[in-house]
Amino acid sequence: QVQLVESGGGLVQPGGSLRLSCVVSGSIFKIARMGWYRQAPGKQRDLVASITSGGYTKSYANSVKGRFTISRDNPKNTVYLQMNNLKPEDTAVYLCNTYPANATLWGQGTQVTVSS
Repeated sequence: QVQLVESGGGLVQPGGSLRLSCVVSGSIFKIARMGWYRQAPGKQRDLVASITSGGYTKSYANSVKGRFTISRDNPKNTVYLQMNNLKPEDTAVYLCNTYPANATLWGQGTQVTVSS
């Protein structure tokens, strides 16, 4: 059974940084394109960034380009999201999943709150 567990969120001031981690159990990780998504209260869930299975190709939403970096460590079955220069509008629950997302794999996510 595949499970995804996100961590690393928290409260940070505008301009601050956080690094999110997502540990994936199960053998799909090494062949899966992975994505980080976020959902703010009252809004739809949006893709923030994605990375191919080998880690060579990455893509980002326009709103986070230049500030966020997605990476992965395949031996550790882990995908990361480094978030720099955080803004209040980045406040959301952040979740990882395959890309495209598999509806059966959503975890609890990790809350990121950017506020002074």
